[in-house]
Amino acid sequence: MKDIIPFLKELSKNNNKDWFTANKPRYQAIQKELKIFTENLIAGIAKFDPEIGRLTAKDCAFRIYRDTRFSNDKTPYKTHIGIFICKGGKNSGNVGYYVHIEPKNSNGWLGGPMLATGLYAPEPAILKSVREDILSNGANFVKTIKAAKGFEWDDDKEGRLSRPPKGFPADSPYIEYIKQKSFSLVQAFDEKLLNDDKLLNFCVKEFKKTKPYADHVNRAVDFAREEL
Repeated sequence: MKDIIPFLKELSKNNNKDWFTANKPRYQAIQKELKIFTENLIAGIAKFDPEIGRLTAKDCAFRIYRDTRFSNDKTPYKTHIGIFICKGGKNSGNVGYYVHIEPKNSNGWLGGPMLATGLYAPEPAILKSVREDILSNGANFVKTIKAAKGFEWDDDKEGRLSRPPKGFPADSPYIEYIKQKSFSLVQAFDEKLLNDDKLLNFCVKEFKKTKPYADHVNRAVDFAREEL
C-alpha cells in the first residue's frame, strides 16, 4: 500500500473536489488494496476474537468524504484513512481495533500512522458503566493495560474532565482513568510498514496483546445495554 501516503500528502494540499475528481482513479486503486488488507485483517483478528469473524470490509472502513454540515471546516475530504474492526461493525459502539493511516508529522487528526484499541466517545449510559467498572475493578483494568506491551494509555488531557464526575470519589486510585471520556490504548508505527508485506502480521500480532483490555471494557458496554 505504498501509494497511500503520497496520495494523502497531495490531498492535504489540494483538498477540493476538482483535484479529487482528477485523481479518483488513484484513490480507487488504493481502495481496492485497502479492501483486501481489511478482509485479511478481519480474518487475522478473528483467530483470537471470533466475535468479529462475520464482518466485511465495508463494515469496518470509514469513508474519506467528510460530513461538513455542522463543521466550520468545509474541506470535503479526510486526509487520513481509518479502519475500525469491532463486534457489530464500526458504528456499533463496541470496543474495537483501529488502524489509522496518515502521513507522519502532518497537521491531521493524529499526526501519523497508529494502531488503537478502545472505545471512543461512548453514549452517556455506556460512559457511566465503564467508569463504574473502573472504580470497582480498577486493578484488573490496569493489569490489562500493562499486558498490552508496546501500547500506551491514551491520556486525553484536553478531552478529560477537570474534576471527578458526579458520584465518583476524588480519592480513588483510578480517578484519572475515570475522568476520561474515551478509553483507548495506542501505538504509533512507522509509515514504512505500509510499503512492507509484514504490515498485516504486525497489526494482528499487536492487536492480540490488547484483547484482554478490549474484553474488559466491552463487558461494561454490554452491562450498560442490558440495563437499558
